[in-house]
Formats: sequence, structure tokens, C-alpha cells
Amino acid sequence: MSVQDVPRRNRPVTTESSSLRRASAEIDLDALRHNVRALRARIAPRVQLMAVVKADGYGHGAVRCAQAALTAGASWLGTATPHEALALRAAGLTDVPVLCWLWAPGDPWDRGIEAGLDMSVSDMWALEEVCAAARATGKTARIHLKADTGLGRNGCQPADWRRLVGEALEAQGDGLVKVTGLWSHLACADVPGHPLNAAQVDVFRSMTEQAEKAGVEPEVRHIANSSATLTLPEAHFDLVRTGVALYGLSPSPEIGTSAQLDLRPAMSLRASMALVKRLPAGHGVSYGRHHVTEDETTIGLIPLGYADGIPRHASGRGPVLVGDDVRQVAGPVAMDQFMVDLGGDEPEPGTQAVLFGQGSRGEPTAQDWAQAADTIVYEIVTRIGTRVPRVYVDGGDERLMP
Repeated sequence: MSVQDVPRRNRPVTTESSSLRRASAEIDLDALRHNVRALRARIAPRVQLMAVVKADGYGHGAVRCAQAALTAGASWLGTATPHEALALRAAGLTDVPVLCWLWAPGDPWDRGIEAGLDMSVSDMWALEEVCAAARATGKTARIHLKADTGLGRNGCQPADWRRLVGEALEAQGDGLVKVTGLWSHLACADVPGHPLNAAQVDVFRSMTEQAEKAGVEPEVRHIANSSATLTLPEAHFDLVRTGVALYGLSPSPEIGTSAQLDLRPAMSLRASMALVKRLPAGHGVSYGRHHVTEDETTIGLIPLGYADGIPRHASGRGPVLVGDDVRQVAGPVAMDQFMVDLGGDEPEPGTQAVLFGQGSRGEPTAQDWAQAADTIVYEIVTRIGTRVPRVYVDGGDERLMP
């Protein structure tokens, strides 16, 4: 079954659902498709685009986002764990290449081969395990050899590259594997002009040339992540891997804002005010009495907490739009809830509070929360938990459940 054949579930979401009224993360699939087209406009027509949907699509929902990205021009999917990749296959995404790169000893290489995954190999133990699985299944494994060009994480060091390439070619000659890709990952692409960017591209080019001279004929060579897709055209090679930018988020403030990059944030996080009450001056708010009211005021209770992914490090700083005003978290974020100081206003319980969205209507953005929590925007969206329902908007005001 191809992506076009995957059935759409168009059961409308009604406002009567208590879980959706309490809180929801709205995912705008039109925004995601726009982002794919905007990213494709930055690369040459011959260069393919991978939609990275690891971590449940950066918290947005892997399957729905993969489907949307493929219809907008992505031609590959990428995941970290094999279980994420196998879930895509189980969902019906069978006619698209899927690269899975984070394997551990004992992982299901045999299932990956049966599912036609492209699987990353960085070391001899991985090549040995994938070859054993190929013998057991009687099928040829598709593998990408990963080079460590300077990140110092996964990948084969240049000193060991010749051996890994040679052993992979020997296995290819035996029909056990086919080396379909050569790849690496950049360490500092989110810092434009960092000298390591050019150095890593040069090392990658040298290592791919060495592999090709030895006999490797890769379908794709790739090193560019979202940051390099946006700022480093010499790193595009045959394929770019777009992750955070796919969801409309800038990889870093140094590269620019989402709007400056023509990206539209796809996730909006909303909740209903569960309680509004008046407190006198000198009253503590939430645990530890870290926040004490200076004057008589009103506070509102938002039924989301760190168990839902709201960063506790944003206590006292996280911004929330209530009505026309941006309020701040008052006191520590608790497990299931947090408070905002309403400055004397008394909105009705059930009034919508917007934690973040595109920012086009005055609401905070995920980047605002990242700054408040002293973290990166990736963490803000990926940590939104399973207690928060995802609601998919796909064309106008139509709302689709996953």
C-alpha cells in the first residue's frame, strides 16, 4: 500500500470531548506541507528530501506528518529507532524508503530486512549482526555506512573506514547487503559560519570518494540536517534530512526566526482555564512559596504540568496568552497544573489559554518557551506527552483525529 492508499480518517472532532476541551495540541498539516515546499525550494531539483519523523514526528504524530510530507514532495522518511521505522511500515507506508539509524546490539535486524528498511551501520558489530540477519531471512539488507566526520557520536572514524567499507563490500559480493547510502551528521550546522561545518563537509567528501573508489555505488550521499539545508548548500549532496524545520521551527535563533525562514510552526498548544480565583496580597502561589502576590490579584489554573511536557524550568517565566494579554507562569510548574497571574482580570473558567502557536495572533511561540526554560525548541515540542490529545487540521477548519 502506498501513501496515497492510506485511508484518511475524517471523523470530525466535536467540542463536546472533555479531553479536547481540557487541553489539546493542534497540528496544522497544511503548515507542514508548506514547510516541505519551502525547504524543497532551497535545494536543487535533483536533491531528494527526507522527512525525519523520529520521536513521534517531533511530538506532532509520525504517521500523519509522514503522509502529509510525502504528498508535498518528500521522498524519504527517517527515524531513529527500528521500532519507529517498523511502525511506519505497519501503518501502510510501504512504498517509500525509510532510513533508521540508531541500532543497538540485539535489535530486530531481521524485521528491518523483511520490512525493506534502509539501516545504518557504523561499526563492525553492526555489520556482523545485519549480515547474520540477512543469512537468516534469505534476503539482502539495505545499509547506509555512516562516517564520523567530526561529531564524535555515532559513525565510523576515518582510521577505521577502510576496513568497514571493505568488509561491507565483501558482504555485498556475497549477496548479504547492498550499500545504498553513505552519510554523516554535522555538529555545528546551527551556527552559520562555524569552521567545523566546512571541515566536516571536506572530510565527508574525502570518505565518500574513498568508498566509491573501493567499489561502493551509493544511491544517496547525505550529511545535511535542517540547519545545513537552510544555510549550507555545499552540504546538500544527493539528499537532505529535514527534521525540526519540517515542523516549522527554526533550528536556532542564529539562523533566523520561523517567519524569516518562511516556515510555519505546525503545533499549537491550548488548554482551558480550570479555575479563576482572587488572592489577597502576600499570598503564596504553588509549591515552595516562591511566588508571593504583591497586591490583591487574580490567578488562573491551567490543567497542564510537567507530566504533560511543560518544562518546570520555565516556572515564573513561561508565557501564556489569555484573551488579548500574555501572562506569565506564577510559581513552580507542578506535575499536572500551573498557575498564571491574571493581574485582576476574571475570565470565566473554560476560557482558552494558548501556550504557544505560530505567533501570528499575538500568542507565544515554542521558541519563546525554549528561551523561558533555557533550552532548545526541539525539547519543547517533543516532550508534549500522551495525555495531550493531538488534533489534526487538514484544510480550512476541518479537524481530524489520528
